[in-house]
This record gives sequence, structure tokens and C-alpha cells, in this order.
Amino acid sequence: MSNKIVVLFGGNSLEREISLKSGKAILNTLIKLGINAIGIDPINFPLLHLKQYGFKKAFIALHGRGGEDGTIQGILDYLNIPYTGSGILSSALTINKFLTKMIWKEYGLPIIYPYFLLNKKYFIKKNYLKIEKKILKIKLPIIVKPNCNGSSLGIFKINNIDNLFNILEKAFIYDNNLLIERYIKGTEYTVGILNNKILPPIKIEYSNIFYDYQSKYYLNNTKYFCPSGLSLQKEKELENIILKAWKVLNCKIWGRIDVILDKKKKFKLLEINTIPGMTSKSLYPIAAKKAGLSFDNLIIKILSLTK
Repeated sequence: MSNKIVVLFGGNSLEREISLKSGKAILNTLIKLGINAIGIDPINFPLLHLKQYGFKKAFIALHGRGGEDGTIQGILDYLNIPYTGSGILSSALTINKFLTKMIWKEYGLPIIYPYFLLNKKYFIKKNYLKIEKKILKIKLPIIVKPNCNGSSLGIFKINNIDNLFNILEKAFIYDNNLLIERYIKGTEYTVGILNNKILPPIKIEYSNIFYDYQSKYYLNNTKYFCPSGLSLQKEKELENIILKAWKVLNCKIWGRIDVILDKKKKFKLLEINTIPGMTSKSLYPIAAKKAGLSFDNLIIKILSLTK
């Protein structure tokens, strides 16, 4: 009974499909290793009853809202069940791209600038001229991102002001707040963090305009390079940025940070992911493998760090 583990996956966020795959991969590994583990989808189970089933730890594989935003962390804290990953505050902050950027900027970390947050109510009130003026200040092209969403869902690039309001309307389907920032052309990297150490960075090459949901999960022509091909000096620079970006948000145990290397060879932080995907196409396990950790060992390591 001492090591009864609950794996939480599914949920009701837009990333449910990926969460189901991640959770099943984690659950299958635990069962294969002889650990007393049970998978639970919060959609079908009242989470406040977890304690009476004798669970000693929770492995959270819920992505997006309800999983990475502090909600599930709050319930588990209340139940006094230790869980994998970051705590309530870090989770609530990091799901919010705008707040994350503000904190990084405050600590002198490199971010894409300028940017602003656009609220749906303000948009509905037809403040079109003011919105247009703000966007033209940034200079086109721009990227529009749902502020509290993962898996690159609902992200749009706007090259032409004529398409602006049409695209904003589509993006507001995903979130009531949109982060609007300058579009930067460059090379994208993703860096896993495990126990305050970085895993080997992965360079991402994709055929779409940017690294979107299709590129992440469905297209076979997205390429990943690990080792990343960065020079030792560049990799050290990246490591310093990543670890500081991780620590100022007080994140714990495991996660992933995405960056872009711009044309001037400067790194810019994109976003942070406190519960990375663990599917067959996911990047976190690829990086761990390069660091000498098999998928099985990675799962055990994450669990062992959970206190």
C-alpha cells in the first residue's frame, strides 16, 4: 500500500487528447515496473475522494487548464497528497504567458518585445482603431497566442492588417485573453529541466509557418536534432538563461522551456511548460534519453523527486 500511485490524465482542457496519450504511457510504465498504479480521468472521478483510496503520490499528466494552472495542485495540496511537478503558484503563473513574460523581463531575462495583452471584452466593444494602432506600433508580422493555452493551439501569424480582426475573432475561441507579440524568425530549441539541471537541448525544424499543433503531433516532416548542434559556448549561455528562467518562477522537479535563437544569434525565451507531453512524439523523453535516462528510468526519477 505504501507506494500506491494515481496517474491523473485526460481532463477537460483542449489538450485532453495529448494528455490521454501521455498518461497512458506513464501508467503502462509504472504497471510494467510492478508499481501499484491506477489511472484516473478527473472527468469521471470526484478528486476529493482520492485520499480515501489510499493513494500516496499523484503523477500529474494533465496538460493545459485544470492540469498546469494550479487547480489540480490546489486539490492535491488540500488532500495532502504529494504530486509530481511545480506547486500552485508556479503552475498558475506559468500557464499565463503574459505574466511569465513580465516576471522574466523584471529579472532581466531575454524575451520577445514589444508585446501586449488583448482582452475579449475590449475587442467586443469594437475598439478596432485603438487595437490597430497598438498592433501597428509592434510592426507586422505579429504572432497572436491564447494567453493560457498549451500545445500551440489557437496560435496565428498575422502578416497583413486586413486579416487582423478576422484572425483575432478565431483566436478568441481559445481564450478570453490574447498575447500579441512581434514575430521573430529564427531557430527554435526546447530545453528540458530535471531536478534543476538541464537536459540536452533539442533543435526543432518544421515546415509550417511556426511550430504549431499540427507540426507537434501529426506531421511527419517535423525534425528534431539532439544534440542540437549549438556550440559549447552557446549551449552554456542557453543553460544559464534556462535555469534562471526556471528558478525565478520557483518551478519544481521537471518541465520544459522553449526558446528561439534570432537572426542576431540572441536567445529569446518563448514559454514554459510545467507538465511536458510524454507521448511517443514528445520531446522531453527524447532529451532524457540523450542524457542516458530511458523512459522507465525517467518516470521513476520524477516520482522519486516527488516528496
